[in-house]
Amino acid sequence: MAPTRVLIMGAAGRDFHDFNTVFRDDPAHEVAAFTQTSTQNVGELDELPERRYPPELAGDRYPDGIPIHPESDLERLVDEADVDTVVFSYSDVSHEHVMHQASRALAAGADFRLIGPDRMMLESAVPVVAVDAVRTGCGKSQTARKFADLLTERGRDVVVVREPMPYGDLAAQRVQRFETLADLDESDVTIEEREEHESHIERGHVVYAGVDYAAILERAEAEADVIVWDGGNNELPFYVPDVHVVVADPHRPGAELRYHPGETNLRLADYVLINKENTADVAGIQEVEANVRETNPDAEIVHANSTITADGDAIAGKRALVVEDGPTLTHGDASHGAGLIAARKYGAAEIIDPKPAAVGSLERVFAAYDHLDAVLPAMGYNDAQIRDLEATIRNADPEVVVSGTPHDLGRVLDVDVPIVRVRYELEEKNVTLASILDRHAERLGL
Repeated sequence: MAPTRVLIMGAAGRDFHDFNTVFRDDPAHEVAAFTQTSTQNVGELDELPERRYPPELAGDRYPDGIPIHPESDLERLVDEADVDTVVFSYSDVSHEHVMHQASRALAAGADFRLIGPDRMMLESAVPVVAVDAVRTGCGKSQTARKFADLLTERGRDVVVVREPMPYGDLAAQRVQRFETLADLDESDVTIEEREEHESHIERGHVVYAGVDYAAILERAEAEADVIVWDGGNNELPFYVPDVHVVVADPHRPGAELRYHPGETNLRLADYVLINKENTADVAGIQEVEANVRETNPDAEIVHANSTITADGDAIAGKRALVVEDGPTLTHGDASHGAGLIAARKYGAAEIIDPKPAAVGSLERVFAAYDHLDAVLPAMGYNDAQIRDLEATIRNADPEVVVSGTPHDLGRVLDVDVPIVRVRYELEEKNVTLASILDRHAERLGL
């Protein structure tokens, strides 16, 4: 029989992993194309160089690689490439959005499919502590950082593996290992990658990322006693977890039940950590807790604060422009982040609205996301976006930039104004992460 013709809908991450683990070596399926959404910050394909999944990664069955098209071409591709099945492979989208894409595929004449965790999770030879979330921007990385710190304090060699963000040369990014900030500079990573990698590296933790997570796992196993999976968006772990902690955000109550695959994470969790309770409404905390108890009654709930600190003297009395983590604001739907909280906490005289100052790609971001609360998303997926970010800051003419991104924004921007970095750390209130490690000490080899 002829192989089933497959099209994978993605955003340069989970889509490649699904291909590598499920389809690459399966003669019963033939992947005709990937599509790439424009809603996950990577930009429209017509603004980027022509993209293909390269033959070095695609394998012997695909000597020419696999083309990557804009998601808007879905119906045409199903028809022209004689596609039998459309596979949906990206994250942090509403359940309604997933079914709209399903409707497009079905109307075009194809089946529609989601790949389940048993098919895409890889088994690790070393223990895995997985930290994921129900939405992007919940505080996964500060939770993963603390786990990595605690494991290191117990004498374990720890490697952090991040979900993929490969927006450049895919073959060159097959396996990425970052041990120093110089490694990030040399790899010409995006702002989003810096947001996720820098804080781990600053604490002495090696970070792996890339495209081929079986090859990454082999490398990580060779130098780690324990792997900490630091998930992206609200994606599922790529490795089978020994302990699975899922983070929820009471600033967006109800989102834990409305987004894919965040609800799946919620249902799979061993522990659900409700973060940022110190800045959330009691009603929001109670709603999230009730939803967790109804959806996954076996999960233990961890209540936690996200403590925010910055150089208050550099902010007090100044006209401040607030820059926040990009994905949290855009497809994460948050109106603001830690930067705005810090600017208000430390007495900024004025919070500048960046919208009138926005140029280029940032003008389009503000047009697409009208929920933002006087904050500027740190978009930086290519050089042009970084230049737009710099120009917008200059046009706004602040006395200080308050940066709520998890990395040192000053390392990548050239602006003549002080940039104050906001830091945020996890502070558990009932169950500590240390006690979670104690409970699973035998399984984790502690």
